[in-house]
Amino acid sequence: MPQIAGVNVAFVAGFGPLVKDPKASKAFYLEALGLPLEEMADNPDYCHSEKLDGVRHFALWPLAQAAQSCFGLDAWPADTPEPHSWLEFDVDDVAAAGEALKARGYRLLVEAREEPWGQTVARLLSPEGILVGLTYTPWLR
Repeated sequence: MPQIAGVNVAFVAGFGPLVKDPKASKAFYLEALGLPLEEMADNPDYCHSEKLDGVRHFALWPLAQAAQSCFGLDAWPADTPEPHSWLEFDVDDVAAAGEALKARGYRLLVEAREEPWGQTVARLLSPEGILVGLTYTPWLR
């Protein structure tokens, strides 16, 4: 795979829809499809699994929580295109990957930072409107 200086994608770390109605999404993904998703004890609207082949982490991420993560707001800002899904690429160096993408003209919504759960992340929107994370996820390596 061709590499861009500063961006060395190791694997797809995660993917999932950004949900507006957690109850309806849980009914579809857990009940209708039977996916092995678990609710987080302290955040039951965030359902996830690390047991699906093809992706290391699949989750139903409420859009309001994505807005909180990116902007510190409870709702996605009206002046920023609203994403419909999220995709994370685990990289060796989140800050360097973010800078490399900024140098190519992409706008980071979140500069490289460590989240409370230990993952380092930078976030941006893809041309298709996917919320893309450049991540370093120690427990997935």
